[in-house]
Parts: sequence; C-alpha cells; structure tokens
Amino acid sequence: MAHAAPRSRVRGRTGPRTGRTGTPDVFSERTHRMARIAVPVVLGLVYGYWAAANVRYGGPITGGNVLFGFLTALVFIVLYLAVQAIAPRLKREPHAALWGAFTAASIGFLVSTTGFSVLWSMWLGLASGAGLGALLFYRYHSREDAAGRRHP
Repeated sequence: MAHAAPRSRVRGRTGPRTGRTGTPDVFSERTHRMARIAVPVVLGLVYGYWAAANVRYGGPITGGNVLFGFLTALVFIVLYLAVQAIAPRLKREPHAALWGAFTAASIGFLVSTTGFSVLWSMWLGLASGAGLGALLFYRYHSREDAAGRRHP
C-alpha cells in the first residue's frame, strides 16, 4: 500500500533560485576559512607520517626518516592547496580529472614506498584516481546546468 511522503519542515521555498537549501549551514564563514587550510595540513601530516612509516619498514625512527616524512607532508600540502585553488575554476570534466590525477599520484607514491613493484603502484594509483575522477564527474555533472553554472 502506498503512502504519501512526509513534507519538509523547512518553511518557504527552497532551491537554487531562492538561494536557500533545505539543510542549514551550522558553521560560520570563519570556520569554513579555517577548514580550507586545516584540512590539507592535517591530511598532509597523516600522509607524511604514513609515507615515513612505509619507508622505515618497522625499523627504528631516524632523523632521515623524520625529514622524509615532513618533506612528503609539505609537498602533499602544497599540491593539495594548488589543486584546491585551481580546480573550481575549471569545467566539470577537467575539474574531476584534476582531483583524480592528484589522487592517483598520491596513492601511487604511497604504494611505491612500501616496496611493491612500480607497476603495482601505478595500477593501484590509476584505479583509485579513475574511480574518484568518475565519482566526482558524476557529482559535478549532477550539480551543474548545461551552461556550467554550479548549484549548491
């Protein structure tokens, strides 16, 4: 037996033309600005630690290992911020492809530090980058109109 779907409790019209969406934004603009920097830094530090742990193969922590981890984290953060700044200016296909390429390179490098073959790290990086690129293309494609204007 079919039942009517419950109505939304949000009053007034919602949608791209009204400038309001059905979900409230609970964070302030200051929080969003801080998160645009904090997220890449935290991800970079985790990535650098992970790469350094892969290189040391369970051995003792050395100065060179710590330096490798911090340099890897620094490169990751700089590249993430560059992609974050450039990608929104692109159309949906290159936008998704840029994030996919960044993911592929990141995963490929991380796997290459484990001691597996270069071919395995390449294929794993390409598979993860292609998967994320396809997912993001669908997301961007479903949130833009034919002229390329983004909707929230």
